[in-house]
Amino acid sequence: MKDDTSHLSWDDWDELQSPRPDTTDFDGVVDSAMNRRGFLGRVLAFGSGAAVMGTGLLNSGAAQAQIASRIGFKPIPIATDATVHVPEGYSWHPVAKWGQPLFSDAPEFDHTTGGDLASSDRVFGENTDGMELFTVGNRQVIAVNHEYANPKLNLPQNMDGIPTSAQDVTKLQNLQGVCVMEVAEGENGWDIVVDSDLNRRITHNTPMKVTGPAAGHTLMMTDADPTGRTVLGTMNNCGAGKTPWGTYLTCEENFNGYFGSTDAAFEKPADYARYGIGLEGRYAYEKFDVRFDVSQTPNEPHRFGYIVEIDPTDPTSTPIKRTALGRFKHENAAATLAPNGQVIVYMGDDERGEFMYKYVSNGVYTPGGDTSTLLDDGQLYVAKFNDDLSGEWIALTPETTGMTPAEIAIFTRRAGSNVGATTMDRPEWVAVNPTAVECYCALTNNKNRGLLPNAGGDETPAIGPNPREANQYGQIVRWRPADDDHAATEFTWDLYVMAGNPEVHDDAYAGSDNINAGNLFNSPDGMMFDSTGLLWIQTDGDYENEGDFAGMGNNQMLAGDPVTGQIERFMTGPYGSEVTGLTWSADRRTMFVGIQHPAAPFPDGDGKLARSSIIAIKRDDNAPVG
Repeated sequence: MKDDTSHLSWDDWDELQSPRPDTTDFDGVVDSAMNRRGFLGRVLAFGSGAAVMGTGLLNSGAAQAQIASRIGFKPIPIATDATVHVPEGYSWHPVAKWGQPLFSDAPEFDHTTGGDLASSDRVFGENTDGMELFTVGNRQVIAVNHEYANPKLNLPQNMDGIPTSAQDVTKLQNLQGVCVMEVAEGENGWDIVVDSDLNRRITHNTPMKVTGPAAGHTLMMTDADPTGRTVLGTMNNCGAGKTPWGTYLTCEENFNGYFGSTDAAFEKPADYARYGIGLEGRYAYEKFDVRFDVSQTPNEPHRFGYIVEIDPTDPTSTPIKRTALGRFKHENAAATLAPNGQVIVYMGDDERGEFMYKYVSNGVYTPGGDTSTLLDDGQLYVAKFNDDLSGEWIALTPETTGMTPAEIAIFTRRAGSNVGATTMDRPEWVAVNPTAVECYCALTNNKNRGLLPNAGGDETPAIGPNPREANQYGQIVRWRPADDDHAATEFTWDLYVMAGNPEVHDDAYAGSDNINAGNLFNSPDGMMFDSTGLLWIQTDGDYENEGDFAGMGNNQMLAGDPVTGQIERFMTGPYGSEVTGLTWSADRRTMFVGIQHPAAPFPDGDGKLARSSIIAIKRDDNAPVG
């Protein structure tokens, strides 16, 4: 692992390992975008009602005049400092921090060592991300992802945080994965219930069962697992989801960066290229753990990139990798039900120019019934968006793709390319509106839009819901399934918002009309609906607050009203952080929010290591916050 790459985003690191061929010159990019202004006017519509749909570039002020604002807090300004800010009448405090004990046999966090190896799987892990809260009897349990490691922080006594031993690698592996923990509110606020029998850490070495079309396939077999049905670990767990039957869905995203080769002459299989699997990993796992040395275990990468189902009520249960939901860089898993009870899971593949997917179960969900095969037996679809604001879900079958069911499950990206799916601007979190039959997907950004193809060679023209070339701001697309049925294969779509900066630009890069000097943001990423139908938007973008990003400040969380298009800033994170992961207490009086990779001194003060954390936000009058 080279120090000069440690600061790169996963996308930039991928492209450094596997450069995209140049296909488009930058000349004319802005002119081309401006030629699409008529199209942009048609796709931007903020209201949920049929009377508002199709009205074009609707001024948000006009919409808000028709319908009173439902956003009940006073918006806050940007921040550029190292702490969290919330509106007047709200307060926050940390609930869980990297290295905080889950069990009494783990020591308190040591800022000098970053914690010891022996307790590294007995503490709250690193880089919190997607999470969900579950009620187990009268107890509340949070399942939360630990996406990746920060070796310079996690191994502070090593030069540049570079692992030098198998012990170092095991420590990093233990700090990632998933945490299941009971939380409770006491006199001093919310805290971890230490030694709860529900507390559990799931790491890169936890045994998992493989089910679905890929289970038992030769590409899933290794010397350690000749059956191809048992995998150790889940990794780079990004967004999350919750099933109707109360299990947790954790999503494997940038798994490729964990693999490398100790043999520089190793000839990579052709299928590695589409998933960015190279000869040098980001964490030097391959030097100390043979599982991650592709020259020794070339099939191991095929066993990652899935959605894993975890039962938060049973710490003895085995997590299950559900391969029917496809293999790609999963962001989150938004599960809902069709009118007839079929289970629907919407998913995005978070890489520049990749696709959006939907899974539809063949069976139906019945409360109290058998759910064991609902995520194994079903149909996977990929999205195609048309410029006329229509769209379709294309079934990924042997007939449409020319691939076997196992190949579709293992090489899902290739299947999407084979049927001509729409390349997207990094499709991240999908959110399903609980008060209307509609869905939203955060298209975070794509500096390559219109300039470079995706990793599979698919062109990325500025069309459909990705209308701006060299898109550094991002947008949120919304779609409504035909006949109000999430199982339908046809839909209509529009754009809820295009992020931008009207203080810097006067063209499409200024953003949509519901963007103004008071709510500037870039790179929408995490999204969750509250019970009232407000859309909470979290960002993971440029926080330097200068140039094209002037006036945006640190990453933040905003509340958006799908009916009026109004968007207001609710929270700002500390400098350097991504705001990611959101869930609510059972009584909706507490909002739990993730703060990933903050810069020091958050949250412990000067001279301390920066610690990824979950914070609790409450209204001072203890009224519901969503």
